[in-house]
Amino acid sequence: MSKIAVIKTGGKQYKVQVGDTIKVEKLEAENGTKVKFDTLLIVDGEKLEVGEPSLGEKVEAEVIETAKGKKVTVVKYKNKTRYKKTVGHRQQFTAVKVVSIA
Repeated sequence: MSKIAVIKTGGKQYKVQVGDTIKVEKLEAENGTKVKFDTLLIVDGEKLEVGEPSLGEKVEAEVIETAKGKKVTVVKYKNKTRYKKTVGHRQQFTAVKVVSIA
């Protein structure tokens, strides 16, 4: 069994292993560069490391791409007042591939 880690970025937590590709909130990094993530927990077989609140930056990943997600349409409507407003939104994300867990 390989190492499993829980990382925190963009206000969210992700469970990752080496080789995983995940989409996270947009990072200010170029394609191909390495980034490190704040690590909350590492499990290696029977060994468990828990950070209080974190273990530091022990997970390293490579940036694959930065792009926009699918469009989400939001509609505001008020009954009997002839008010209707439609807004579209595409959230930006960064796809990263986990390279190593220390």
